[in-house]
Amino acid sequence: MTPTPRRRGILRPLAALLFPPGPDGAQSPHGVLPPLLIVLTFVSGVVDAVSYLGLDHVFVANMTGNVVFLGFAIAGDRSLSAPDSLLALGAFLAGASAAGRLRRTTEAARMFAPLVAAQTVLVGGALALSATGGGPAGVIALLALGMGLQNAVVHRLAVPDLTTTVVTRALTGLAADPWGPAPLRRLVTVVALLLGALAGALLTLRHGSEWALVLAVVLLGCVACSRTWEGARRRP
Repeated sequence: MTPTPRRRGILRPLAALLFPPGPDGAQSPHGVLPPLLIVLTFVSGVVDAVSYLGLDHVFVANMTGNVVFLGFAIAGDRSLSAPDSLLALGAFLAGASAAGRLRRTTEAARMFAPLVAAQTVLVGGALALSATGGGPAGVIALLALGMGLQNAVVHRLAVPDLTTTVVTRALTGLAADPWGPAPLRRLVTVVALLLGALAGALLTLRHGSEWALVLAVVLLGCVACSRTWEGARRRP
C-alpha cells in the first residue's frame, strides 16, 4: 500500500523565509510563530485605524503615540482627549499585567493560542458594542485590553524583530544594518503594519469601523486556531 504523502501547510515555509535554517541545517526554534506574529502586526494596524479614525484620535495598540497624545491633550489640544488616552493606557497595562501573571506559571509558547483567543473575544466584544451603538469608552477599553494581552505574550516569546506594534526600532535596524534575514523581517513588519492600517482605514472610512473589527476578529481567530492546530499536530 502506497503511503499517503504528508500534508504541508504554508506556515512552515513562510517561517523558513523569515528565519532561514543555519549553515548546519538547524531549524529556527520559533517554529511557525513568525508568520503568525506578522498577522498580529497587521491586526495592530487595523485596530489602531479603528481607534484613531473612529474613536476620537486615540491609539489602542501604539502606546508611544498615546503617551505623546496625552501630553498634547494636557497642553490644551482640544482635538485630543486626555481621559481617552488614559483609558487606553490603563486598559493596555491591565491586559499586559494579567498576561504577565500567567506567564509566571505557564510557558510562553503554550500561552500564545489561549491569549490570542482571549483577545479575539475582547475584539468581538468591542465589535458587538460598536454595532449596538455603545459608547466609545467601552470599545477603547476592550481593544486596548486585548492589545495588552497580545503585547505581553509577544514580549515573553521574544522572537527577534517581530514585536507586532513598534516599528521605530525596525526602521532603524533596516536602515543601519547590512541586508540579510533580520532586515527582511523588519521590512515585512513595517509593511504588515502599513497594510493593516491601510485596510483598517479604508474599511472604517468607507463602510464603518464594524467591518474593520470583523476583519480583526477573523484574523485573530485564524491565528489562535492555527497555533492550536499546529501544537496538536506536533504533540506525540
